[in-house]
Amino acid sequence: MNQAIVLTIIARDKPGIVRRVSAVLHEHGGAWHRSSMSHLAGRFAGILQGTVPAERVDECLAALEALESEGLHVVARLGDPPEAVGSGAEYRLELVGNDRPGIMAEISNVLARYAANVQHLETAVESASMAGGELFRARAHLRLPPDAEVAELEAALEDLANDLMVDISFEA
Repeated sequence: MNQAIVLTIIARDKPGIVRRVSAVLHEHGGAWHRSSMSHLAGRFAGILQGTVPAERVDECLAALEALESEGLHVVARLGDPPEAVGSGAEYRLELVGNDRPGIMAEISNVLARYAANVQHLETAVESASMAGGELFRARAHLRLPPDAEVAELEAALEDLANDLMVDISFEA
């Protein structure tokens, strides 16, 4: 039986990081499933979900942690079984507006009040060439608990959009 593992990786960016991590997984009979990796401020930063045969998990985790000697900081944790993930409806949230400090803090406060679980989040700041300045964009996939007051959450997001002067789209 295979055990899910979740890794976070950060290192000074250089060629070969993905090759090195994938080699360790492969050497221990593991498989690479899902990942998101980026170059951020001169660093390589990534998250990865994989699986490893249950009987080889400990040696694989030790080998991943040993990559520290090569300048790769890897934090590895065992994944939860699928039934522990939870249930509830999934929604998509998109936001775009002039960048300013605190946008994510304010949005995440509203989401937390309604027990929204962020399943996936991508953000970016980009040039607003026509208007000058910078635009903040966010795309999130959320899971709401079965008893969530979706209409109330949607209204709270609309109110916040008006306060922040951003456009927000929220839909199932």
